[in-house]
Amino acid sequence: MQIFNSLSRKLEVFTPLGEGAVGLYTCGPTVYDFVTIGNWRTYALGDLVVRTLGYLGFTTKYIMNITDVGHLTGDNEGDASIGEDRLEKGAKRENKTAWEIADFYAKDFLKGFDELNLTHPIRFTKATDYIQEQIELVKRIETKGYTYEILDDGIYFDIKKYERDGYSYGDLSNLDVRKEGARVKINPGRKDPRDFALWKYSPKGVKRHMEWESPWGIGFPGWHIECSAMSMKYLGEQFDIHIGGEDLKSTHHPNEIAQSEAATGKIPYVKYWIHGAFLLIDGGRMGKSLHNAYTLTDIGKKGFSPMDVRYFYLTGHYRKKLNFTWEALEAARNSRQKLVEQVRAAKKQTARTVMSEEKNQKVHLFQNDFKNAISEDFNMPQALSVFWSMLKSNIPSEDKYDLAVSFDDVLGLNIRKSIEESERNPVDIPDVVNALAQKREDFRKRGDFTQADEVRKEIESAGFDIKDSSDGYKLKKIR
Repeated sequence: MQIFNSLSRKLEVFTPLGEGAVGLYTCGPTVYDFVTIGNWRTYALGDLVVRTLGYLGFTTKYIMNITDVGHLTGDNEGDASIGEDRLEKGAKRENKTAWEIADFYAKDFLKGFDELNLTHPIRFTKATDYIQEQIELVKRIETKGYTYEILDDGIYFDIKKYERDGYSYGDLSNLDVRKEGARVKINPGRKDPRDFALWKYSPKGVKRHMEWESPWGIGFPGWHIECSAMSMKYLGEQFDIHIGGEDLKSTHHPNEIAQSEAATGKIPYVKYWIHGAFLLIDGGRMGKSLHNAYTLTDIGKKGFSPMDVRYFYLTGHYRKKLNFTWEALEAARNSRQKLVEQVRAAKKQTARTVMSEEKNQKVHLFQNDFKNAISEDFNMPQALSVFWSMLKSNIPSEDKYDLAVSFDDVLGLNIRKSIEESERNPVDIPDVVNALAQKREDFRKRGDFTQADEVRKEIESAGFDIKDSSDGYKLKKIR
């Protein structure tokens, strides 16, 4: 198995650090708002890595954090140590407490997590549940001499001291010096613009919703320290794989490495770093100001399911930007439905027969091709291609079904569940939909395809898909 390691910037053969379970950590959401489909692509990547490792015979110890304190708005301006806490900002926006904001959006995140059929980690670690662990880690870093204080601000990590002691900062992002720019605000009290907050003081005269006593005064942890503290608590001071979006390569992950290795003296903190590329929207960036930061709820309002989104993610390699359009999502939905239908057809035709040596070889070939695809840096588009080739082949139907279920252990499209549910609950077509279908058929017979297409849209709005075949039309529920 090969993984592209962001730290070395090359494909590497995966060799776990130890003999036990593979330690794996994914940076999860900051729960101040609804998660977008851009964020979900990263969390789906974590799921695919876990599923692939399991398919290849590894056991995993998987952790994902939930950030509910300390992530400041300055992150958008190039400096995560300045600005307003996102949870506190959300509290003002909705006239709630920061605790209520965190609870509401964390629950929505977990709901979406299940809807996308993502593998649950052994633990979702919320930053506010591990304040003492974060304080203890800052104390370790302080004892090693890598901190200093900025009055009325907080405790900062000293990058130049870290480098003078022989450590290398910024290998992950190639960020040697953070330059001041139009959107980058620099705290003048810092020794180096790359230095970052480990513990922030509560502003004088302000009572925050989330603040704690510490050896340095009342305040709250910096954003970066939580991931080091929580990952090391459950995975140890060194572990195998760390996953996140490509935006975290610039500062968050380099800062994680620096503070962790400074505290423990152990290199590497993490052996393999995996970063997923951004999701584009109509060829451009996603943003709330652009009104295109779509959520799973937005997707559902358009008649699509989370499984359609999951299939869409599978069509692009995780290291390449993927362009979302409604047309692309519709194509993904159609492909997923066709895939399920073909697997259902194979299941109906299963009857064990003696297999020829040629077909037996083909079965093994498909198994190997699928394994090779996912082993080559989680190449899911290639894995999907193998899946389709297998379904179109002449191997026995029972083997098609068995392979499909096996492949779906990695792809996570819930194919078997979809088939079983449809068999338990045959869909009744409402009279109004049947009437629309017949109306469309009448228009088609008269050659009025414009009117027929308008009726088709009405059928789709009612939650059904209509397909034409040699023996007539067929209706199928799509949501």
